[in-house]
Amino acid sequence: MMKTLKNALALAILGLCGTHALADTGKLLLTGGVSAIDGAAGGGMTPWAVIGTNATSGEIGGTAFVTRASTQDYGLTTVGAAVGWHDRVEVSLARQDFNASPSIALNGIAPFGVTPGQHINMDILGVKVKVAGDAVLDSDSWMPQIAVGLEHKRVSPGSLASVLNFLDTRTSGTDVYVSATKLLLAQSVLVNGTLRYTNANQNGLLGFGSGAPGRSSRSLVPEFSVAYLLSKNWAVGAEYRVKPNNLEALGRAAGLGDALAEDNWKDLFVAWAPNKHTSVTLAYVDLGRIVPGITGNRKQTGYYLSAQVAF
Repeated sequence: MMKTLKNALALAILGLCGTHALADTGKLLLTGGVSAIDGAAGGGMTPWAVIGTNATSGEIGGTAFVTRASTQDYGLTTVGAAVGWHDRVEVSLARQDFNASPSIALNGIAPFGVTPGQHINMDILGVKVKVAGDAVLDSDSWMPQIAVGLEHKRVSPGSLASVLNFLDTRTSGTDVYVSATKLLLAQSVLVNGTLRYTNANQNGLLGFGSGAPGRSSRSLVPEFSVAYLLSKNWAVGAEYRVKPNNLEALGRAAGLGDALAEDNWKDLFVAWAPNKHTSVTLAYVDLGRIVPGITGNRKQTGYYLSAQVAF
């Protein structure tokens, strides 16, 4: 099904090139955000209430992006695309490829059969709908733009399937979120708050939920972004994303201490849009500990680089 949806979205984007409703003049640079790692328009880590692409009311637009994030022990590559309809609805697809090579150390804990150089893949289908406000038109009031969205994720863990079975996690799950974005145009400031309802472990790369005494049910976790527009082409900002930490209690009960702990994510970013069709984002990321039991309890810090084309 996911492959069918990918093909359908690709055809839809190609079809835009021949429609009179194709986005032309578009939005103010950078006010539509960039492509987050899950495919939705926003910051690098969290969705915003804005609808991606250059499409305004009455137009249809599309985006495509590629992202690379690298830390001391892990690497993540994401590619994706999105369609924006009338600045009201956004549909996105993303494929994540996570280099989980350190997981070979799990074979020293139990005979999991993890193969060297193991990668984890995850497909993400996202839908976002603007329900109130307009970030640009309401920039002179206190009314934010508000959107609701969902992200359905399906992970392919490869030889790590035995580990996910041990943790009693599921290989698919759906996040639901509400985002509010406020653009203070006179002050050149954008702020966003997102409330996510999720049970994803490490964004879903380690499955969804946990066996007892870990947390299996979804929880509400907040995410925050702030950006300052240095000029029409440049923005700097920061993000903070709270994580549910479902697995740590299970790890402690198994005598592993904090080996399965999940920390909050944060970043500092700079975004550059040389024109209305392209943007590049570079960030310093701090992802805290990711399965610290196999990485010497190291914090995972590094860089995030993303390029996007939009029309």
